[in-house]
Amino acid sequence: MGSIGKEELLKMEKMQMAIAHEEKILVLVRLRPLSDKEIVENEVADWECINDTTILYRNTLREGSTFPSAYTFDRVFRGDNATREVYEEGVKEAALSVVSGINSSIFAYGQTSSGKTYTMMGITEYTVADIFDYIHRHEERAFVLKFSAVEIYNEAIRDLLSTDSTPLRLLDDPEKGTVVEKATEETLKDWDHLKELLSVCEAQRRIGETSLNEKSSRSHQILRLTIESSACEFLGKENSTTLSATVVRIISTYYHP
Repeated sequence: MGSIGKEELLKMEKMQMAIAHEEKILVLVRLRPLSDKEIVENEVADWECINDTTILYRNTLREGSTFPSAYTFDRVFRGDNATREVYEEGVKEAALSVVSGINSSIFAYGQTSSGKTYTMMGITEYTVADIFDYIHRHEERAFVLKFSAVEIYNEAIRDLLSTDSTPLRLLDDPEKGTVVEKATEETLKDWDHLKELLSVCEAQRRIGETSLNEKSSRSHQILRLTIESSACEFLGKENSTTLSATVVRIISTYYHP
């Protein structure tokens, strides 16, 4: 990679320190709509959004309570809210911080068949589209994007970009921290290349049938997109410095038999 200027590097470091002081965890909840099967069986949703930050659990009344239980989060989304809204209002700022050298994680947790993969696939597409748009608008910098994907199933780590099912090991790197040994890392050519890799990942994931879903994910999936960049005017010069950060997408499932 090339280098960035000293003044530019100092500005970025100051920006990173400022963001670090404001670091926080943003908790979002998205309610899924009833499935066709649930509609046919006249099921009723147990949860209801009463405003943009609060959801109500109706089943509390069936359990003998006088009042239903309400829970407040940073943002909640109804079943009819589009994935684009979830991305724009809840995820975009954190996801795109990676182009400024700030690491971020997008973590989806929930019961099997709750719509995690559906939501995260959409968020991944919007994030990468915005990252490529940012790259195209900043021709003064040279970018390299690297992608890797693993799954954790029965406490074993497997590379989703390789046909080799041999479990991978976790190692402690003095500079990078915890890393997955020998995990495949692909340098992205363009958006179509990433779509091909995502299709490979989905094809290799562990799935199984549950009472809620015929093809439910049986593993925890971790996708990593690392962005390295430098100022074009300093490419090839000595004492080069690369600005690097990673955005991680995690889908974690708890199972419904």
